Amino acid sequence: MLQETGAKIAAHFAELEDPRSGPAILHRLIDMVVIALCAVICGADGWVEVEQFGQAKYTWLKGFLELPHGIPSHDTFGRVFARLDAEQFARSFLSWVRAVAQVTKGQVIAIDGKTLRRSHDRYLGKEAIRMVSAWATANRLVLGQIKVDEKSNEITAIPHLLRLLDISGCLVTVDALGCQKEIAAQIVAQGGDYLLALKENQGALYRRVQVLFAHAQTPDGREMPGDETQTTHKDHGRLEKRVCYTLSTRDWLFYLDPEGEWPRLQTVIKVVAERQVNGACSEETRFYISSAPGDARRLQQAVRDHWGVENGLHWVLDIAFREDESRIRKGNGDQNFSLLRRLALNLLRHDHSIKAGIKARRHRAGWDESYLLKVLSV
Repeated sequence: MLQETGAKIAAHFAELEDPRSGPAILHRLIDMVVIALCAVICGADGWVEVEQFGQAKYTWLKGFLELPHGIPSHDTFGRVFARLDAEQFARSFLSWVRAVAQVTKGQVIAIDGKTLRRSHDRYLGKEAIRMVSAWATANRLVLGQIKVDEKSNEITAIPHLLRLLDISGCLVTVDALGCQKEIAAQIVAQGGDYLLALKENQGALYRRVQVLFAHAQTPDGREMPGDETQTTHKDHGRLEKRVCYTLSTRDWLFYLDPEGEWPRLQTVIKVVAERQVNGACSEETRFYISSAPGDARRLQQAVRDHWGVENGLHWVLDIAFREDESRIRKGNGDQNFSLLRRLALNLLRHDHSIKAGIKARRHRAGWDESYLLKVLSV
């Protein structure tokens, strides 16, 4: 079983190029990748802990790794992962993800960014890095991630991330920063549909959408010529009502986009959220555009699914993996370690043999080698 698991892992990382050269290489790259991955699954949050895990589990690891010179030091781990090509590592990650789960047609894929807050280095003038991830909302898996260039923003990173993914038949949701014609066109060209958030700083487009919904109601107050759905949630003294309106009439869309600049635009969406918390009331209105049909129920759920990435991914990375506390910052080390976290999260989520949170599963994997092997054996 151990040998079979080792072979599977090696197959996914077979194309990784070793950044080292010369006769001084003591430790195999694949051995280091496997040790680091296993350590992160079991609770390691830095290179010192990765080395300590390797030392503690040396006999078990020796069952399927060569380890010709024992366990590498934490300095060796840090140097190698700092120089390891992050794009190649991301492709290996994607290979493993595809082996773990199939993204079903119609699924919502949320594209969202997260800053690794303590990855900055003021002495070297290095800003904290920001990673953009693709999140399959139904499978609750990270499909891929890419680093935002220091002198750029998510607008340039999202197209690169999309090219790594198979989004055919899926609904891709992006927040307002990614509401760009080029991104919409790429999603459509790759066989998907888009759902893009709008904000006031998008000028004419935002104002036209406001005008559309302001004039869509008939003078006598009858229902708008579109679709509508409403949901109500009550929990811990909080009452929230959400109403979603959609417009898909050709005349309305022509007013919004007379030049046809937004590819396959089919629907404009308005979501009104009313909240009551401890007697205090608030209301928020958001607008979206989409290439998907105007099914209000489906589109409202997609909007909720997109914001679920905060709890399902970002919150878990910060609480269970302590990502915002990580001080790994040399070279590509921060980017590559963040990918190890996401791969570990995917593998832990994919196992359903125990009912426990991610933090508890990490502890269990560290205590129980048979459970760790089960998590790795996908």
